[in-house]
Amino acid sequence: MPKNESAMPEETIWIITAEDTPVTVDEDAKGNDTYDNPYDKEKIITEAATRGVKVSIEKLETELSHFLQLIGKVFNQAQKQVNQQTGFKLDEVELCVEITGEGEVKLLGTGIKTGTKGGLTLKFKRDEKNTPTAD
Repeated sequence: MPKNESAMPEETIWIITAEDTPVTVDEDAKGNDTYDNPYDKEKIITEAATRGVKVSIEKLETELSHFLQLIGKVFNQAQKQVNQQTGFKLDEVELCVEITGEGEVKLLGTGIKTGTKGGLTLKFKRDEKNTPTAD
């Protein structure tokens, strides 16, 4: 039996992405530019174009695992500082992340790019049973 027939097909998931693509500037009947922005010298206009991309489940698992490992370090350090400085404990954290067409997991910050309609919201809540008290 050839190798290809015995191997299971790679599992993938579809991810819909939006990319800014340049568009042409409209002209009127006389051929004059109808794009009128005195502050934009280059006259580059973009619009979001969506496309579907297949991403390997294995790649996505690896990227998400690495992301969560790094975020875990941040949470641990934040908890130590909060506990030392105030005596409070960090009880809950909510993060918004996006998955790119390449399968990368990225934390969404503030600003214009966070107006995405998709993405994941990861909500981490303290497990009271497994949390040592800070007495």
